[in-house]
Order: sequence, then C-alpha cells, then structure tokens
Amino acid sequence: MSQWAEILDAISLALGGERAAGQDRLLTVWMSSDDKQHAERCVLAHYLADLESDLSAEISWDECALVEFAEVDNDALVAVGIAAAAAMAPSLHLNLGDGYLRAGRLAEARHQAQQGLACSGQLGDDGYGNLIRAGLDRLMAQVEGAGTS
Repeated sequence: MSQWAEILDAISLALGGERAAGQDRLLTVWMSSDDKQHAERCVLAHYLADLESDLSAEISWDECALVEFAEVDNDALVAVGIAAAAAMAPSLHLNLGDGYLRAGRLAEARHQAQQGLACSGQLGDDGYGNLIRAGLDRLMAQVEGAGTS
C-alpha cells in the first residue's frame, strides 16, 4: 500500500468514528515518514491535530502542519483531492488560530486569522471554500471580541 493510501485509509477510519484507531494509524505513518515528505507530513499533522484531546499537543501538530506546508509543491496534494496546495493554507491558518485562541494566545490567533484571510482567495467558490472563509471571519470576530489590538 502506498503511503498516500495508508494516510487516506487512516483518515477514513478516524472520520468514520474510529478516532483512536485512526489516530494510531496516522501516528504509525508519521513515524515511518521521511522528513523530506512534506506533503504527506503536512496532511498527517493536520489530521493528527484534529484528533488530539490535549490542546497544547493539538497546537504543536497544527504548527508542524504549517511548517511542512511551507515546503509543499503546489501539485503535491493532488493525491488527497487538492488540485493546488495553496488552497490548503487557509484551513491550516484557521485551525492553528483557533487553537491559539482557545489557549488564550490572542496575538498569535489574530496573526493566524489575518494570514488565513489574506490567502482565502485561493479557496474555491464552493461549500468548502465558504465554510473555511466563514470560519476565518468567525475567528477574527472572536479575537477582536476578546479585546486584542
């Protein structure tokens, strides 16, 4: 089985209600991944963050996903249905910003919301794009409501 197939299988397992088993499989793939497999590691970290119950670990995975994303070639995520990698950036910023907000790290949350909004033009004009844009708008409103400048 290819690494992408293993990743997609683990994600399906987690999203299908078997969170712990999916998380275990994603961690196994992570441990076997090469540090030059940026696209795979970005996706792995993105989903591992979503499966974390500990906020600081979730934030660490989200930070890792963004670090890996910086090295992802634009066509490297086609295997997971993302035609242009740039379209993943707003979601990565949204997730990290939300974690920072929940941790009380308001300046960092604001920065992530701003970064996500700045690249939200990469999103399609579809349900997913609208969902991420609305999430970024909500995040910014929550940060502003918390009184940051």
